[in-house]
Amino acid sequence: MTSFVAATTVRNTGKSYTQRNWKIETAKYPICNSSEIETMTSLLGIAPPEMIFGNNLVSVTHLPSGFALTFTAFDALDVVDKTGEAGMLKVAYSEEWQRMREKLSEDIRDVVKPFDWSYSTAWKGRVQNGEMVESEDALIPFEKLKRPDPILLFDDVMLYEDELADNGIAMLNVKVRVMPERLLVLQRFFLRLDDVVIRIRDTRVYVDFTTGEVVREFVSREAKYADVKKKFAMYPQDDIPSLLRDPNQLVDMLPIIETTREKTIVK
Repeated sequence: MTSFVAATTVRNTGKSYTQRNWKIETAKYPICNSSEIETMTSLLGIAPPEMIFGNNLVSVTHLPSGFALTFTAFDALDVVDKTGEAGMLKVAYSEEWQRMREKLSEDIRDVVKPFDWSYSTAWKGRVQNGEMVESEDALIPFEKLKRPDPILLFDDVMLYEDELADNGIAMLNVKVRVMPERLLVLQRFFLRLDDVVIRIRDTRVYVDFTTGEVVREFVSREAKYADVKKKFAMYPQDDIPSLLRDPNQLVDMLPIIETTREKTIVK
């Protein structure tokens, strides 16, 4: 796991909570400065998003065993296509966007290469001291999550955001909710590329504190921008732009194109 700033130099506004031998931590720092961006660019081999929170994280750790799941911007960006060959999305301003990124510094210019500049990631979190096993019966018990249980900790952590040269938005954030008997993590990648595509990739991690069961579900949804826009035809025209910016409004409108389910028992 890569860190770009000493924790003592900037105030961390994250949270920490321990419940039934599980420690849940978030780290929330300011946006990376130019030096941190240069370091990240060199390590990744691609220019990072314009708003990159390289020191933010969400981690869930089972203290007796050391099993941990961690979500960071660096790990998510490290699996973005760096070749530009895997169906890289293009719009009219893509060349302008590339030139803008290359002007950041002479050092960065040397490493910027064609890549998926929509920053689409299929990252599902870093697993340490354990292994998630793919299983079709690894289902998240949403009925239990709907119970009015007390919320012991909630946080929403931004990892990165980019407006794609005013052509839309690419955003990755992580939410965590801890209750007395269980927790849920939701990492969401949201892409809206105007007139091209809308894409949502959700990774959910469910932990049952009583049984030690950990379930991870990855769901990728995607549709053409025009097809989604048609579904809002009954709304006032002035409301449609804001609806197309809200992934919570869009997620159920997008067809599922990929699902993976995994689980493990932590003792």
